[in-house]
Amino acid sequence: MTSVYHYHSPLGGITISGSGNELTGLWFDGQKYFGSTLPKEYEEQPLPVFEETRKWLDIYFSGKAPDFTPLLKMETTPFRKAVWELLLTIPFGQTLTYGGIADRIAKQMGLPHMSAQAVGGAVGHNPISLIIPCHRVVGTDGSLTGYAGGIEKKLHLLTMENAEIVQR
Repeated sequence: MTSVYHYHSPLGGITISGSGNELTGLWFDGQKYFGSTLPKEYEEQPLPVFEETRKWLDIYFSGKAPDFTPLLKMETTPFRKAVWELLLTIPFGQTLTYGGIADRIAKQMGLPHMSAQAVGGAVGHNPISLIIPCHRVVGTDGSLTGYAGGIEKKLHLLTMENAEIVQR
């Protein structure tokens, strides 16, 4: 059975979902694709992964890079999973472009080219925001583009991480 937990962040409410010892979702309340991995029925009940995720979020919102990652469960297509796993390698305070991700994924898959738009779709549907840092993905020129939680939140998160931000 999937359970949920609510966390109050400096940027608003966050809903977290988990199953057993694994984190299955983390969304800003009301964001695009909110609850995309939630089943129709779930319950509010404490899970050990929620305590670990709360600690991670407390550290993160204090402006520091957490030195651990809660156990994640990514049920998706192999392509999206590859993109999300690559997002996990983007260090705190750094960014990567959609095109850069596309190049890396193409190389991993042995393909000559990968569409940055396809990567954008996978990034946008990431159900475990913040921990899988989709907010660290930027446009080719380094500008802020799309974020399911909203560009204002993306700007706040990258500023908090002291990441280089290109203003248009």
